[in-house]
Amino acid sequence: MFDFHCHSVFSDGELIPAELWRRVQALGYQAIAITDHVDHSNFEHIIQNLSKFKKALQGFTPEFILGVEITHVPPDLIPPLIKECRKAGAEIVVVHGETIVEPVAEGTNLAAILGEADILAHPGLIKPEEVKLAAKKGVFLEISGRKGHCLTNGHVVNLAKAYEANLIINSDGHSPSDFMSKEMAFKVGLGAGLTPQEVEKIWEIAQKKFLKTGS
Repeated sequence: MFDFHCHSVFSDGELIPAELWRRVQALGYQAIAITDHVDHSNFEHIIQNLSKFKKALQGFTPEFILGVEITHVPPDLIPPLIKECRKAGAEIVVVHGETIVEPVAEGTNLAAILGEADILAHPGLIKPEEVKLAAKKGVFLEISGRKGHCLTNGHVVNLAKAYEANLIINSDGHSPSDFMSKEMAFKVGLGAGLTPQEVEKIWEIAQKKFLKTGS
C-alpha cells in the first residue's frame, strides 16, 4: 500500500510529517509521499523542510518520498514551476487539477499534462483529448479518496480506460481519518469502475514508476 498525495502542517494538513508517517506505517504502507500545496512563494521553503525529514528517515519503512502539489497557479505558469520544483528537490510533482468543487482555473489540467507533472490530482471533468495526451506524456490521473474530489472518479476512469492512461489511487489526506487502508483504497477503485484485476495492475504500474523497490 502506498499514497502519493497527502498534506502536512506545512500546508493545510493537521499532522507534522513524523506523525503522518507513523500513522501510515501503522496501516502497513510501503511508501508515502507528502505533497504539500505550493506556489511560487513557498515551494523552496517546503522542499527544504521536507528534505530534512527525508534525510532523517533514510532506511526506514515506509519509504518517504518528497513531493509538492502545485495549487491554483495560473496555467501558463505551471510548466515552468514544475521544472523549478524538480530542480529544488521534489521527487514527485502533483498538480491540483480541475476538481468540480473548487474554482480551479480552466486550462490547469492541460498545463499540468504539457508540463509533464507526475500526477494530475482530481482532474474533474477532464476532456478526452487531455486524457489522450496524458497517456502519451505518462502523466498519472488520480482516482481520489477525498470527499468532493471523488465525485468525478467514474468519468476519469472511463476515459483513462478508453485512452490507456495511467491511473493512481490517492487519499489526498489532510487528517488522520483520511488515510485509507489497502482494503478501502481497493474499494475506492472498484467504486470508480475498475475491476479487481485493474486495481492490482495500476498499483503495480505505480510501484514501478515511483518506488525504489519497484524496479
